[in-house]
Amino acid sequence: MSDQPAVSAPPRLRRWEQRTEVPLFGVSLLFLLGYAVRVLAPHHAGPWRALALALVGTTWLAFAADYAVRLRLSGLGHRFVRVHWLDTVVLLLPLLRPLRLIRVYTAVQQRREQPRLSLYARVIAYAGASALLLGFSAALAVYHQEHAAKNASIRTLGDAAWWACETLTTVGYGDAVPVTPGGRVVASGLMACGLALLGAVTGSFSSWLLQVFRREDEKRPPESR
Repeated sequence: MSDQPAVSAPPRLRRWEQRTEVPLFGVSLLFLLGYAVRVLAPHHAGPWRALALALVGTTWLAFAADYAVRLRLSGLGHRFVRVHWLDTVVLLLPLLRPLRLIRVYTAVQQRREQPRLSLYARVIAYAGASALLLGFSAALAVYHQEHAAKNASIRTLGDAAWWACETLTTVGYGDAVPVTPGGRVVASGLMACGLALLGAVTGSFSSWLLQVFRREDEKRPPESR
C-alpha cells in the first residue's frame, strides 16, 4: 500500500519493490512470530524470549534497510517521509505491516499479464487477509499491555482475540475493554482500521450485487422489464 502512484516512481525503485515485497512479507511474518513468542512465552523461558527478541530486532533491521534503500532510489530526499507517510508509520509500528498486503499482491501480479481475481474479489481478499493479520497483531499487542494490569478485563490471549473480533466488526459488546493507555492506543488504531476494512468489504460486495442484477436486467426481454 503506497501513498504515491507506482507509475510515478523511478524505474529502479519499481524494480526494487517488485523484487522485495514478497520476501519482506515473509520477513513480516517472522517478525509477528518473534513478537508472539516474546509476548506469550513464560518469564522462566529465558532462552526462547531472548531468541524471540533477537528475531524481532533482526527483522526490524530488514524493514529499516528496505526503507533506506527506497528512500535513496526514490530521489525525493527528505520529502519521501511525507509522500510515503504510511511506509514511515509502518516502519515505526511494524505490527501494521499487513496494511501493505496490497503491494505484495501488486508485485506478484506484475509478473503476469493480467490479474487472476476480479476487482471485487481482490478487494474482499485483501480486506479479509488484512483483518485477520491485523486482528491477531492487535490481540497480541493488547494482551501484552493488559494482562497484568489492575482491574483488567483482558487477562488471556483468548480474551484479547475476542476483543479484537468485537472491535474489527464494530460490535463492541463492552465485556472486554482496554484499561491501560497503551491498550487504548492499540484499540483506537484497530477501530480505525476495522471501519476502513469493513467499509471496503461492504462497498465492494454491494457493487458486485448491483453489477449482477444489472446484467440480469440486460438479459431479460424488453417487454418483461
